Amino acid sequence: MITGNKGEWSEIYTLFKLLGDKQLFLGNKDIEKLEGVVYPILRVLRKENNGDFEYSIQDEIILISGGEKVLKIAISEFKEKAKFLLEKIKANKKRTFSVPKIEEFMQSINCLSLKADSKAKTDITIVVHDQRTNQQPTLGFSIKSQLGSPSSLLNAGKTTNFIYRVYNQKLNKIDIQKINSIDSRSKIMDRINSVLQSEGKFNFVKTERLIFSNNLILIDSKLPEILSQIVYEFYSSDKSSVSDLVESTTNKNPLGFDVSNEHKFYEYKIKRFLTDIALGMMPSKVWTGQYDATGGYLIIKENGDVLCYHIYNRNEFEDYLFNNTKLDTASSNRHDFGLIYEENGKLYFKLNLQIRFKK
Repeated sequence: MITGNKGEWSEIYTLFKLLGDKQLFLGNKDIEKLEGVVYPILRVLRKENNGDFEYSIQDEIILISGGEKVLKIAISEFKEKAKFLLEKIKANKKRTFSVPKIEEFMQSINCLSLKADSKAKTDITIVVHDQRTNQQPTLGFSIKSQLGSPSSLLNAGKTTNFIYRVYNQKLNKIDIQKINSIDSRSKIMDRINSVLQSEGKFNFVKTERLIFSNNLILIDSKLPEILSQIVYEFYSSDKSSVSDLVESTTNKNPLGFDVSNEHKFYEYKIKRFLTDIALGMMPSKVWTGQYDATGGYLIIKENGDVLCYHIYNRNEFEDYLFNNTKLDTASSNRHDFGLIYEENGKLYFKLNLQIRFKK
């Protein structure tokens, strides 16, 4: 029996929905359809344990394996199964669940697993007809579902810690213990405020891991400093959405950019950063700037619509990421941040970066 969570079942729903719709709809920054722009779908490609399969869209769906036509399925079958599966995903309250009727249909079309290989960023590969260029590009997509819990864009880890020097002549060991023992709901913010109240201040020093820092510098030489300001703003204010944090940082202009002509330095650089994370950059691996096979995201909306954001339409993709993400607080114990500590007679404090999609 196949069991999966809402996000995993969403991958199968996407396959059925796209084969039933026969076209990809593009989305805007507000996760609504861009009117008048669609890509007719020619083929959907899928890797399974027992080989590579191709769903070719003609008058029917033709399943091809090893260059041979294996099966023909009516398009109406996929429409009906997509509708049925969407209802099951939305109605289910369990963390993982099975859908026997869908599993039976999956086996009949050689679809044996819910998820793509987790090592790949690409969840589904689609060949479309681009009417503007008259070409037939093969596009890889990562699937992000709004049917379950909000997914993360950048996972927390010690790899995403930022280190700040705490400048304060007045803090003694007892003060530090007292600050570190604050255990309120907003304990990190409250610890920061305690340092500030004792006339202390925080200055960014470096990221905890050099690879992450160099990845950021590759994207933009000022990015470590910019992100350190945004992370600090998140933990010391009530703001969490990326767009709000960037606006606040822009108003303060801590890096002293020349904004006399209203250049959007912070917004532009953060959009580049979000796009590179979405398309392959990981904090723990050397980033070469080469995007994975994935070319963008498919968003599964709560009403079942599937919207496409692609590097082809870079502005919409960047605006979507910028307007629909927020910073989140991960476990400070697990990722070792949020405490004042001493090293070589100097005081330091770590803050962590985790980015999630908004619900």
